[in-house]
Amino acid sequence: MPTLTTGNMLIAQSGGPSAVINQSLVGAVIEARKRVRIRSIFGARHGIQGVLSEDLVDLRKETQTTLEAVARTPSSALGSVRKKPAPEDCAKIFEVLRKRDVRYFFYIGGNDSAETAHIISQEAGKTGFDLRCFHIPKTIDNDLKENDHTPGYGSAAQFVACAMMGIDLDNRALPGAHISVVMGRGAGFLTAAGALARARPDDGPHLIYLPEWPFSPEQFLKDVEAVHARLGRCMVAVSEGIKDKNGAPIAGLFLKETDSHGNAQLSGSGALGDMLADLVKSKTAIKRARADTFGYLQRSFPLTISAVDAREARQVGALAVRHAMKSDSGSIAILRKPGKKYQVYYERVPLQNVARETRHMPDAFISPAGNDVTPAFLDYARPLVGALPRAAYLKAAPAPNPRISHSRVKCAG
Repeated sequence: MPTLTTGNMLIAQSGGPSAVINQSLVGAVIEARKRVRIRSIFGARHGIQGVLSEDLVDLRKETQTTLEAVARTPSSALGSVRKKPAPEDCAKIFEVLRKRDVRYFFYIGGNDSAETAHIISQEAGKTGFDLRCFHIPKTIDNDLKENDHTPGYGSAAQFVACAMMGIDLDNRALPGAHISVVMGRGAGFLTAAGALARARPDDGPHLIYLPEWPFSPEQFLKDVEAVHARLGRCMVAVSEGIKDKNGAPIAGLFLKETDSHGNAQLSGSGALGDMLADLVKSKTAIKRARADTFGYLQRSFPLTISAVDAREARQVGALAVRHAMKSDSGSIAILRKPGKKYQVYYERVPLQNVARETRHMPDAFISPAGNDVTPAFLDYARPLVGALPRAAYLKAAPAPNPRISHSRVKCAG
């Protein structure tokens, strides 16, 4: 067991905000307050950018009441950032950490954030600086390796499911084709959550397209036409990261921007949805076709927070501090116990195992036709999302529909 070091702690948040990322922050801070070897607890504003500029806050001064209120609030209380540290950044980071006598560094985020923590940990090892770096998992994409699922996903998935339910009701009232573009660069977990909205056989979304399966515009049109012919309407959920047979993002036809980690910037534009809606209108007899791009809506919506998601987010924050007290740097992973009853356990895994690379939807979760999900996915996702509202429908049979003349009627009086 490594020798325990007495010093200060620094914690920061990175990447896209989520509905429960502050639970992880507060879980770590409250646990750190119990540790005699951790003196000051610094929070860096806007991730490592706050470390570089020494924009720090003293989290020991916050009251328990304030911390608990922040924990229940979506988005990143410390602010966030998308920045991959260059070698010169690492030198500056170590300068700040040494000056502040920081010996425990915690970074809350996804795989890019894990990569950042790994880079800092490696640089600390090269210089002989005694620093425990821990990555605390967070991503609504649910694509971290080593994990069954990640904090932030359950709440975002609940939002997607509720949104799909509302769109389905709208689509019933004013039939046509509707396309919802959901976040998910390389993994379709979030888009797939739309299937949880289905309570009746004809509920939408009727078609689901994920990045893991090659997207064919021709087959897409055939699928939409078939559903529309059967139901008189069609509701589609599609991941922003859908790719062609060569692995090129469909949205890449319109969007060329990348972030500091080299990822294609797919969010922030309705171009993909508009293109698919225009395709339906121009290539089929369906003339009412609309599209919505969820964008940031799904990340920090305050009314769709999964209880399981919030509880596990708090737990991984606290466990990161506990493991930092007894082991080298690492990341906390959430794993599911086998069996029908939903239960999880947690493990410390090496930083390099979750850094940069991502996981994808298993084949067992995707329908053979590549345009829907399987019951296995629904069983996987339901306990993470929790109970959903259910729509009510009139039970009376439709009234007889007499022949109505479509000629112009002249009204008397």
